[in-house]
Amino acid sequence: MKITRFVATPDGGSQFEEIDIPITNERQDAEGNTLLLSNTYTSPGVCFVDLPEGLNQDWHQAPTRQIVLVLSGRLEVTTTDNQVRQWSTGEAFIASDVTGQGHKTRTIDGPARLMFAPLPDSFVMENWSES
Repeated sequence: MKITRFVATPDGGSQFEEIDIPITNERQDAEGNTLLLSNTYTSPGVCFVDLPEGLNQDWHQAPTRQIVLVLSGRLEVTTTDNQVRQWSTGEAFIASDVTGQGHKTRTIDGPARLMFAPLPDSFVMENWSES
């Protein structure tokens, strides 16, 4: 499964990159269907956030590496290399630019409701697992 994350760059900026979350662990459900799952992780604290209509945040860092799931509304993020991407209901991204200048965030066409699922410090993105 492909997902976008934004990261700090060595020069203190930020950029988007695509990563692949392996969904290769098999599990059978009660009806005999084969489900494919990613590795699991223990989040230090999931929370829900309502962003108001008209939100237009200037440059800021992600408070921690976290998966952000858009539950409703639409969100736009700009990185320092002037890339702009939008996410709508049901879409997710990883905010991991915890150093440097960070990114800009704004709501589009109304408020947005998000779920933040922080990644533990021990989480290794390249393995999609805790160390």
